[in-house]
Amino acid sequence: MTEQVDQSPAIGLRRPGGSRARGKAMTIGSVCKSLAQEFPDITISKIRYLEDQKLLTPRRTPGGYRLYSAEDVQRLRTILRLQRDEFLPLRIIRSELAGGADREGRDQVPQESEADIETRRRRRASVSVRESGALFSLEEVVEETRAEPKMIAELEEFGVIKGDPRGGTVYYDETDREIVRTAAQLARYGVGGRNLRAFRTSADREAALLQQILAPALRSHNAERRREAVETLENLAAVTTHLKHLLLIRDLRRFAGP
Repeated sequence: MTEQVDQSPAIGLRRPGGSRARGKAMTIGSVCKSLAQEFPDITISKIRYLEDQKLLTPRRTPGGYRLYSAEDVQRLRTILRLQRDEFLPLRIIRSELAGGADREGRDQVPQESEADIETRRRRRASVSVRESGALFSLEEVVEETRAEPKMIAELEEFGVIKGDPRGGTVYYDETDREIVRTAAQLARYGVGGRNLRAFRTSADREAALLQQILAPALRSHNAERRREAVETLENLAAVTTHLKHLLLIRDLRRFAGP
């Protein structure tokens, strides 16, 4: 049976025995609408997919309709933020939630300590120069990024990403996945894979420059020296990224007018 999407307002949630629980239960359509302002890409199908992945367990009515409690909505908000802000794959998010991440009150913005900032930075470093991270099939990349397969093929055609064929299936690493996610955002403004070749060329030149600076240490027979060189490489990448941002803002300022 295909579940109809009820766009009606939230309805009361009753506990067994007829007593009314605190708060309201929401239909899947209402949940999607309530989160759309913060997460414009949220869809009903994505919420269902997260349920299929055992990340959500909404209550079901005798007729099979999903009902989401306030706790369910908060948990969903946490999942979406971890995906968007910290680039975590679903298997890591599942572990985070098991450890109580959805009870941290992420609706608030607490004052972060240096240790908190460092932890968040390291969790974001699933995109790292040290390793390519997990591999994802085309279907998984499409599901997680909401990008069109045609656009992914175009990114490959122009060398922006590069799949890894294994056993008849093409896989993409975590960096490729995040490139696809970013390219999908740019595509909304009419920026296609062909336009992104300029970024690919710029990145190649910068990578060659940084490699040249650290080449002796990166080729060292001393493991500790190589490790330090890789850390320096990541730090330099962060600095050059900030420099590019500043230069871009300066150049764009003239289009903004007085």
